[in-house]
Amino acid sequence: MWQRYVAIGDSTTEGLDDPDDNGGYRGWADRFALAVARAQGGLEYANLAIRGRTTARIRAEQLQPALDLAPDLATVVAGMNDVLRPSFDADAVARDVREMQRALVGQGATVLTFTMPDPVPVMPLARPLRGRLLALNAALREVTERTGATLVDFGAYPVASDPRLWSDDRLHANSAGHERIAAALAYTAGLPGTDDSWTRPLPPAPRRRRGEVLGAELAWTRRHLLPWVARHLRGRSSGDDRVAKRPVPLPVELD
Repeated sequence: MWQRYVAIGDSTTEGLDDPDDNGGYRGWADRFALAVARAQGGLEYANLAIRGRTTARIRAEQLQPALDLAPDLATVVAGMNDVLRPSFDADAVARDVREMQRALVGQGATVLTFTMPDPVPVMPLARPLRGRLLALNAALREVTERTGATLVDFGAYPVASDPRLWSDDRLHANSAGHERIAAALAYTAGLPGTDDSWTRPLPPAPRRRRGEVLGAELAWTRRHLLPWVARHLRGRSSGDDRVAKRPVPLPVELD
């Protein structure tokens, strides 16, 4: 039975884009915490993740506060913000992830993490980044084998790249995607009543006409890609001036 769960990471752990109907975001970490709490009758939960954080910043800013909270259950998810930057270094990311996992495992926590899905089916313009993501996933698999953490290998399942599980920005899971991630973690953690249904593909999608595809690409470029490029050219991040949404462990509310 786990007493305290602490999540560290970037926007996906924070919960983008899974609205909570209160002006914030829920996300897979919240959903996983609720699943654990329901299975065992209670759980304390803190979420230190902040959008836009690179792996190095997660280690520098979130690891020690997480250790200070003394969790016996933790998730460490990082790397996608590094993949998107020109300075990407898979070895450096692996080193930071390894040290975060080692520190939490060494303190007695069960630590879970996961690999990243192929982004190309969701975002065709990301094809030049596929090699980086494959390198990141390979590093995550190797690191997790050495640290004693537990890996959910999303990168091995094609359904994880189904566009219907991703939000309009194509960088974050939508509510259905976050639900699948939480289900995968719950299954991997051995919670009662869970199964591997999260690995199963969705029904075939209707075929879209070429004009619909082109219109969607232009709309996405205008609404998401260009603002993202402009922000990063100014040296800004979506996480600037933000704080963690749940920095203090609180009991999970059972509904």
